[in-house]
Order: sequence, then structure tokens, then C-alpha cells
Amino acid sequence: MASPNSYKLSCSIPGHEMDVRGLAAAFFPDGAFTSVSRDRTGRVWVPNSSPDRGFTEMHCMTGHENFVSCVCIIAPSDTYPRGLIATGGNDHNICVFTLDQPQPLFTLKGHKNTVCALSSGKFGTLLSGSWDTTAKVWLNEKCMMTLQGHTAAVWAVVILPEQGLMLSGSADKTIKLWKAGRCEKTFTGHEDCVRGLAVVSDLEFFSCSNDATIRRWLVTGECVQVYYSHTNYIYSLAVFPNGQDFVSTGEDRTLRIWKQGDCQQTIRLPAQSVWCCCILPNGDIAVGASDGLIRVFTEVEDRMASPQDLQAFEDELSKTTIDPKTGDLGDIKMEDLPGREHLEEPGNRDGQTRLIKEGQNVEAYQWSVADSRWMKIGDVVGGSNQQTSKKVNYEGKEYDFVFTIDINEGGPSMKLPYNVTDDPWLTAHNFLEKNELSPMFLDQVANFIIENTKGHTLGAAAPSAADPFTGTGRYIPGSGTPTGAPVGVADPFTGFNRRSQTSTNIYFPKTDGVTFEQANATQIMAKLKELNGGAPGEYRLSEEVLESLEKLLVSVCNPCASEQPTTEQISLLWKTSHWPEDIVFPVLDILRLAVRHPQVNDSLCGGDTDDGVALCNHLLSLMKPQGRPANQMLALRTLCNCFSGWRGRALLLAQREAVLSHAADLCSVCNKNIHIALATLVLNYAGSLHGQPDLEAKAQCLSVASAALESVQDKEAVFRLLVALGTTVASDQTAQDLAKSLGVMSQIAKYTSVTDPAKVGECCQLVLKELQ
Repeated sequence: MASPNSYKLSCSIPGHEMDVRGLAAAFFPDGAFTSVSRDRTGRVWVPNSSPDRGFTEMHCMTGHENFVSCVCIIAPSDTYPRGLIATGGNDHNICVFTLDQPQPLFTLKGHKNTVCALSSGKFGTLLSGSWDTTAKVWLNEKCMMTLQGHTAAVWAVVILPEQGLMLSGSADKTIKLWKAGRCEKTFTGHEDCVRGLAVVSDLEFFSCSNDATIRRWLVTGECVQVYYSHTNYIYSLAVFPNGQDFVSTGEDRTLRIWKQGDCQQTIRLPAQSVWCCCILPNGDIAVGASDGLIRVFTEVEDRMASPQDLQAFEDELSKTTIDPKTGDLGDIKMEDLPGREHLEEPGNRDGQTRLIKEGQNVEAYQWSVADSRWMKIGDVVGGSNQQTSKKVNYEGKEYDFVFTIDINEGGPSMKLPYNVTDDPWLTAHNFLEKNELSPMFLDQVANFIIENTKGHTLGAAAPSAADPFTGTGRYIPGSGTPTGAPVGVADPFTGFNRRSQTSTNIYFPKTDGVTFEQANATQIMAKLKELNGGAPGEYRLSEEVLESLEKLLVSVCNPCASEQPTTEQISLLWKTSHWPEDIVFPVLDILRLAVRHPQVNDSLCGGDTDDGVALCNHLLSLMKPQGRPANQMLALRTLCNCFSGWRGRALLLAQREAVLSHAADLCSVCNKNIHIALATLVLNYAGSLHGQPDLEAKAQCLSVASAALESVQDKEAVFRLLVALGTTVASDQTAQDLAKSLGVMSQIAKYTSVTDPAKVGECCQLVLKELQ
């Protein structure tokens, strides 16, 4: 029997397919709560009638185009007596739902990056925080004001119950108090990103941070208490109705329950990241984690799980592998560890961790005050004196590692064999296919492998397959490589065909524009004449016009040409670039080559300012996600080539927000040539912004690069995105902090071992070094 005031597992709730990133208790139905996940959905859970315990999914919400990061409940009103549900996502949007339909009632647009925090107040007020470094106040489906002042991602927001005060916590390590859109006070004290905020009363609040501390503040500015117990990042807080006791979760795999100012209970979970928590109306605690499960804990015996389920939870926990590099256990010297007899001594406090040596293994145990015993919480991997060369036999073969993976879909645990010479992403892919699991688990499984094999040299990724979009003996829009050559010839940014030493940074910052220059003028004109023959009458070009365009093409492709582009030729090119979309691509090819010429660049990008805006708008119209891939690629390449002239660069900097937003929409298009052009465009913007103080612009570059890395597979595109990241953060501490707060380091870590081409791995290592 549990001791008084100790929490035990009540139930585990499967349903989400990826990390559960946000939880919120609902107003309706009684006892219900809402969850959101990286699987792009939100779900409403209602309690089962006794004696079934547990929860049932009542409602599933869709509408986000990317990961859902946060959720809050908007209080009931006369119009919506059951309240509304607001969710924020990586698609930069806030979706607001009723309980009547799966699609949003309305969508709030305005943030320029991931919406990662939401809070609701009186009269339907909604406060949002975003990676774009701002918070926004919304009312009646409109943005009423933007709170600007933070210099990094705004990870946490909360509306205080009275006085019209709002709080925001940021990766810049500060908390700001806002009134009427003005910053009234800035709270300093945390030594790392502020990740969560929770209201205590009108005059007090809690904050938690990546510095592994929780702080209690007065709104007047004083920090009245600092709480220590967590050993890694703290992600979320929730306060009990008494306004004094609270719970917290974090990267040390734990839920911690704080009463009367002390950590009274530590509950460890079999998941690496415990992202979120909320307190239910009956006092139970719901937590969401990186394994996609929601777990509910209770101190009421009647709501506790059955003995069999409690034992299953403990068994699952005991099979967890713990990496001491996470900071939870410290360095381990096996020869100094005691044996199992050390567990005969009782612990001093709940959650105390003790390591013992069991044969050649290290096991971790945690003291449970509730049960007055040591509970195994996992096997430790990666200790400083552990034998890592010993092979493990599995299905008749020897492996460096054999992991136990529990995807929690109701089936048994599965084995994942792995050698350090294997590619973790390919291994994860094969594992999911073999076990008929959702491919949405790919990131989780691959990152699990990477995390649990740190310190080992991994093999190179499998080489990319041949490009399906190119061929020989025919015209290809934009044929010829960009200012960059394929593997085996000179590197596009250095001119060297060798493996460089990563101690010498030859890759970034890169401030001169990268352009797409190579072309076959003969093939371009042949295709133009062919298409002209079948063009509708009103679009058919005369021989004189074709001849004029051919002369223009020759003059812009030959730096030594005696004839320069004429005003008439440029005018004809601009007019012809508005041909029907199914035949315009050879004209776009001429346009992308022509804008490199100073005279054309001045004319189309400058001169009358309206001309430049018209060029931009025309190219963006060709970049619609449902458009033709050849036009999308050539429009992107033309924008890249505009950077070759100062007027073109000025134009694109002025139109940066629209251009990069449209470009980001092409991340999901499955075409490596489009991805290379997109990556080059981001790189050119990064180069133009290097050394500039425009944080908003750099944030958008980081955001688009991060979004592209989610879907880009081609190594040349990845390389250019890495150079763009490196150029953005080089010698810029604020940009570095922003990049770290956006999770860039973990996102690109998988490329450190890429050796084909070598420049990808080398550049990645240099970017990570810049961010350390």
C-alpha cells in the first residue's frame, strides 16, 4: 500500500505517434484534458467511468501543417459555453478549435516562426510566444499588439489573473513583465533559457530553466526562492490549487512533486524527455513525454493502476538505458562502484540515485519513500571504464549494441542490433520496416541510436542514388550545375578537391553571392523556338523577337561580348517571361542568366522601384507549391542570381520576408534541384545579413534553414544549408543563442559523420563548434 501523499501510476494513455509536447486541463467535459504532439494532432481525453479507470479519446483535432508545440484552453463564453482549444505549431500558426469539429474554427497568422507557448486570459484574450523572438496578444481573431524586446526565442508566456499584466520567458535567459504592450520590468537570474512559467497568484509566479533550477518571483522583481533537485533541463511547471505546491518535468526523465518548498517525490519515466505536465481537476497529474505516451499519476488509492500494471511500469523502467553524458549521473568509474549489498542500506530521500556494479554492467536504482525500497531505473551505458569492444550476439550475428526498443503500441519490446560502422538513420529505417512500424518514429529511433552510441565513430551514410531529374542529350531547364560542381571535382566554395582539416574553417562566413551560371545557349534557344512553334497565337514570337532574345542570351553568357544588352531586349525578355506557365521555362532560363549582367540587374531590379517589386512578385507567383517544378527551380535560381548585383541584393533584402516565406513553402517539394536552389537562396540571404544587427531577418533565415533540413535529403543542399547556418551565427553571439534555442544543434548533429562528400561532415562540425 502506498504511503500517504505519494503518487503512483494511474494509467498510461497511448494514441499519439510522436512526442507529446503540451497538455492542458479542459473545462468540458468534467475531468477532461487536451494533449498536442509532434504527430501534428491535438486530442481531447475524457475519464472512463469506474472501475475501468483510464481515459478515452473523445476528439481529435487536425489543421497544423507541422509539429504541434503547445496548447491552452480558452475559458467558456456566451458564444462558446464549452470553451475553445488553442494550439500553436511549427507552421507558425495558432489554430483555435471547438469540440464539435476536427478542423480549426479559425487560424491566427502573424508569427514568423514556431509558436511554442500559449496562455489565455479574460474576455478571450490569448497570448502567444514564438521562436521569432516576439510575443503577440490576440483578441477576436486579430493580433492586437506585438511584444518586442527579447533577443531570442520566447519559450514561455503567461497572463496574470489581474492587473492586465503579462509575462514572457525567453532563451535570452530573461523574463519580461508587460503592461499595455510595454515592458515594465526585466527579471534576471537564470543562467540559461527560461522554458516555463506558472502563476502562483496575482503577485507571484514560478519559472523553470535549462539551468536545472526553478525560481519563485514577486512581480515587483525579487526572486524569493530558488529550488534545486533536477539534474538537467526543466521543461514545464504546474501549480496545485493551493498556490504553494507544484510539479515539474524535464530532460532528466523525471516528474518531481514539490510540497512546502521541498521536492517530496521523484517519479522517473522510461522516456528521455518529459516535455509537459498539467494538474487535473481531481488533483491527479498528467505528463507527456518523448515516447508518445501520456501517463497519469494519482495519490488516491482507488485510482491507482492495478498491481500488474504497476509492476509492468516498473519493469519497463528497469530496462531503460541511461547515458551518464546527460548529466544525470556524472562520470562513472566501474572499479569504484559497490556491489548489490549497497542496496541493503536505505536511502536518505525520495528520488535518491544509487549505482551498483552487477558483473560487467552498471545498474541504476532510485529510492522510493512510498515503497521503502530501491527501484531499478535502468542500465547505465557509456561509463568511462565500461568495456565497449565486447560484441553482443543476436540472431547468430555479433553486434556492438543490441538495444531494447519499446514503441508502446501495445506489443512486446523489440530488439534493434547496431554496429558502429552502420548509418543510424538507415538502421532506424530498416528497423521500422522490419517491425511494420510507422515511419514517423524514424527521428526518435535514429536519435536514440545516436545518443546511446556517443563517443563511437560511426560509419558514413549510404551514398545518394543517381539524380532522377537529370539526363543527357536533351534540354534540361537550367542545365549545368550551379556555381558548384558535383562530387569529385572542385568544391564550389573553395576551389579545392581535397579533404580539408576541420580546424581550418574554409566554409563560412560566406558573404559573396552564390549564383547559377552554367548553361547551353544553343539548347535553350532550340527549346524556345520549338515551344514558340506551338504557342497560342497571341503569344507566338516573331523571328525578329527570337533573334533579339538570342542576341541578348549571347551577350549575357559571354563576358567578352562586344554587344551589350539593349533596353529593347530587356523589355522583350520581361514581356516574354509572362508566357503561359507550361511553356515559359526556356525564357526563365534566359532571365536567370541575364540578371547576372549589371545592366539587366540595374534595369529589372532597380531603376524604377516598382520594376523591382514587379520582378519579385512575378517570380514568387511561379513558386506556388502546386506550380511546375521547372518554373519553381528557375524562379529560385533567378532570385539567387539577382544577388550578383547591388541593386538586386538591395531589392531582395527589402522583399526578404515575402521571398523567404514563399521559398519555405517549397521545402516539401520532392526535387533535389529545387532544394539546392532553395538552400542557395537562404545562403545568399545569410551572407548579405552577416555582420548586420537585423535579428528578425536572421531569425527568418535560421527558421527557413531549419525547416528545409527537415525534408532535404540531397547532400549538396544540406551542405549549403549548413554554410548558411554557419554564416548566420559566425561571430554573432545573439544569433548563436537564437540558433541554439531553436534546437539547431540537435537537428544537424546527424551530419557530423557524413564523409561522402567530406565537406558536409566537416562543415557540420564547424557549425557545431561555433555554437558550443
